[in-house]
Amino acid sequence: MSREFPIGLTPPDWLVRNLQPQKASVNRAAAARACVALSLPLAVGIATGRADYGALASMGALSGVIGDTADAYRMRILNIAVPQLFGAVGVTVGALVFGHGWTAVVAVTAVALISGMISTIGAVASVSGLLLLLNCVIGAGLPLPGPWWLAPLLMSGGGLLVLLLALVAWPLRSGVPERDAVASTYRTVADLLAASGTAAYEDARFAVTQSLNQSYDLVLARRAFHHGRSPDLVRLLAQLNAVTPIIEAAPAAHQQGEPLPAEIPEAAGRLADAVAAGRSGPLELRLPEPTNEAARAVDHALRHAADVATDQAPDRAPSDDRLGRPVALRVRAGRAAREVVLSAASWRYGLRLALCIGLGQVLVSIVPVPRSYWIALTITFVMKPDFGSVFSRALLRALGTVAGLVVAAAVLTVVPRGWWDVAVMMLLAPLVPALTPRGYGYQTAAITPVILLLSDTLNHQGTGLIVPRLMDSLIGCAIALVAGYLLWPESWHTRVGDRLADAVTDTATYVERAFGGDPDHADRARRRRRLYRDLSAIRTEFQRALTEPPPTGRRAAAWWPLVVAVERIVDATTAARVRVRQGAAEPSAAEVSHVVLQLRELSAGLRETEVLVAVRTDLTGPPDSVLEPLRQEVAAARAIASPH
Repeated sequence: MSREFPIGLTPPDWLVRNLQPQKASVNRAAAARACVALSLPLAVGIATGRADYGALASMGALSGVIGDTADAYRMRILNIAVPQLFGAVGVTVGALVFGHGWTAVVAVTAVALISGMISTIGAVASVSGLLLLLNCVIGAGLPLPGPWWLAPLLMSGGGLLVLLLALVAWPLRSGVPERDAVASTYRTVADLLAASGTAAYEDARFAVTQSLNQSYDLVLARRAFHHGRSPDLVRLLAQLNAVTPIIEAAPAAHQQGEPLPAEIPEAAGRLADAVAAGRSGPLELRLPEPTNEAARAVDHALRHAADVATDQAPDRAPSDDRLGRPVALRVRAGRAAREVVLSAASWRYGLRLALCIGLGQVLVSIVPVPRSYWIALTITFVMKPDFGSVFSRALLRALGTVAGLVVAAAVLTVVPRGWWDVAVMMLLAPLVPALTPRGYGYQTAAITPVILLLSDTLNHQGTGLIVPRLMDSLIGCAIALVAGYLLWPESWHTRVGDRLADAVTDTATYVERAFGGDPDHADRARRRRRLYRDLSAIRTEFQRALTEPPPTGRRAAAWWPLVVAVERIVDATTAARVRVRQGAAEPSAAEVSHVVLQLRELSAGLRETEVLVAVRTDLTGPPDSVLEPLRQEVAAARAIASPH
């Protein structure tokens, strides 16, 4: 029997979305690394009679475990080593101003400004900014043992231990994560072909976009470390580029409204197996005879992918990825530095974070709060710009802290100090990487008892830590909600509409290039890839906005049908291009211009207000044109944007 909530007690949708765990498999290797990296320093410290030194190293290992999210080995170096450098700087600054009153307040606030600004650059910079501020807060709020240079050394050593454990298998598995990612992309393409003509197609296409983005990111990150040509990278990029025609042909097949023969997705699955195994030589696909333009496109694309995927030495000329060759790391670092200094968004976020941290530091300087560094730690985690909604993170932080404190209270009450701490750490540490993918609240619940156990090793307060930590977390959440959320009107508004308008404008340009006689196929492919990547980001922004309380969440929900409609417009454009390539008549320039005008007017209407507005362009055209499905999708999008 299904359980129903009584009328009036049904939880609101935004609360259910916040509390619902995300589906994710457990990374057993990461869990094992966390177990060793967090418990080993503590064990060494206890064995040598300096448990406090071991606790500091374990704290550094905890930050390494949080950043241990990359699959590729070279990316693990960036994701773990670079943030550790910033963390060492942060704890040094904090330790130097510890106990200096208002000097410490000013110093930590200044670090918060810098941390917030660099956090807007990208994923690695975000984690680096996080550790810079977190370790600065710890150094300024805790009396660290030993000379000023010892704490940075121990904490960095703990983080580098995680990196060492993450790189142990590199000599034996070099290149395997990238190859597995490419093979996974082929498998999602097989699922897309299997979903053709069914209601599951949209979700399968989104999964393909995510997988393709991840594969390109991994391969390009590896190539950024190579100064010359690498045969393995050339082959991986060729395999990724070869999957693009299959993805382009899929919308044309889906428009037929009927599932594809089972042999077609099975052939794509065999391609995935060949890529994963690194096999070469002829591959028998056993494809059925194509019966229409869309089937011919899929057939040609699969055969082309089979030739490329099983070729040990593909042609190097077309091996560059569809997003363009990446520039050198030095050049990208210079660009990022300029963007941070000149970007209004980076200054705006840096000031928001600095305001919240400053208020927290002023509060604990005026009001005697024991071990008050926890307030600033809470603010830092809640205010991260790329970690989701500030509102939902504050809520989940409070709930996760309560759950974590229950576990911590049991541990600190029942378990005796000493070697039992190592055993407890071996049980708690794997929960951090295991629960982090489930959601922020679950991550908080896993991290809280670990931090409290290590804190107790440093200051020996036992269960006296529990109530102060709860109060500090609630105070930090309140400061973040008021000074970092409610005082900034931009926090109340969803950005889905503006980003969707940009995507519609880019779609209009894509239509122009697709049917404007431009022979540059690579440019069209890059534009289509960027469009799907942008639409994937819009979906992520949409999901974030749904966790906001009314009215923001309700406004975001109103955009969802239009998000899907724009994705279908891009699919219809790609399908029309595929049909023309397979022999269908080219649309006239006037017809293309007509569709482009419709899209640009739709984009202009979306920019005017957060409330969907009407556009009134005539949508008639030749009924037998290859663009007829595209016009129907544009008409559907306009109907959604003009409900009255």
